[in-house]
Amino acid sequence: MKTSLTLPDIRTEGDIKTLVDTLCSKATKDTLLGASFGAAARIHWPHYLTTQYRYWSTTLLGQGSTEGDALPEQLALPRSGPHVQHWLDLFSSTVEEHFAGSKAEQAKQLAKQLVTRLSITRSRELPVD
Repeated sequence: MKTSLTLPDIRTEGDIKTLVDTLCSKATKDTLLGASFGAAARIHWPHYLTTQYRYWSTTLLGQGSTEGDALPEQLALPRSGPHVQHWLDLFSSTVEEHFAGSKAEQAKQLAKQLVTRLSITRSRELPVD
């Protein structure tokens, strides 16, 4: 008889770190997303991770400064197309591998909202002739 393990919900800074580190590790090795995450690593990987920790801690746990609620500046997210859905799928599967509960579900919803916000922001950044 198998015993099922109950996964914890996202509750601590350590949980946020697990989520971000695991997601970034997977994305860096991913054939579809690896190039954009590799570019983020070349920019300044420790700063990128710190920004992600702060963003997710603020949005999910209400911890950290209010500036953490702003869109992360160097978010290594695809801009459009199937890459976006692939990133969302990777994010959701990473959450589901490590966490279960209301905060885990909220994280998946926030990821969807983040992609929407970024696509709107990026469309406004297009140069005007």
